[in-house]
Amino acid sequence: MVIYGIYYAAALLAGAGVVAYFTNWYFALPFFILALFCLYFFRDPDREIPPGPVAVSPADGKVVVVKPENGGQRISIFLNVFDVHVNRTPIPGRVTDIHYREGQFLVASKEDASHSNEQNVITVEGPLGRIEFKQIAGLIARRIICYKKTGDVLVAGERVGLIKFGSRVDVQLGPEWEVTVQVGQRVSAGSSVIARKKW
Repeated sequence: MVIYGIYYAAALLAGAGVVAYFTNWYFALPFFILALFCLYFFRDPDREIPPGPVAVSPADGKVVVVKPENGGQRISIFLNVFDVHVNRTPIPGRVTDIHYREGQFLVASKEDASHSNEQNVITVEGPLGRIEFKQIAGLIARRIICYKKTGDVLVAGERVGLIKFGSRVDVQLGPEWEVTVQVGQRVSAGSSVIARKKW
């Protein structure tokens, strides 16, 4: 469980108690429902990380784009409000750059969101090479959280942050990677292989 979910749920339950005290319990029912949703939304399950020269998905969600870009391949994953929103690093290595950029809040499933929306770009370099991935805000998501800083050393599938309430994560792979996912496929952060190293 991500700690934010506990904070939000506690605040909503406190609000429910106040409403129930001054009115009637059924007026407090929406607060209870929202509290349960917050606990569900901010879940953070453990994942089994696959071994070998592979890149794992940085996010839970649906693959919406696989396309050539910048001499390699870009994979875009859309997270709806029911997906786990904790993000993970695709490969082991050192964080060599983190760049936050302000932007719009377009619907995250749209292609324009990759370039126009508010985003946090993380670059990791290690034994398997260099990968860049973006935490991208969506229409509802207005808060990108990154736990890591430049210089941190990560293992594959390590938690790096989260995006609140519906979002998108893009992964930029070099030509040395063979993409193993297709558009429409659902993936899980840390456990789904999205690419294998060709050389």
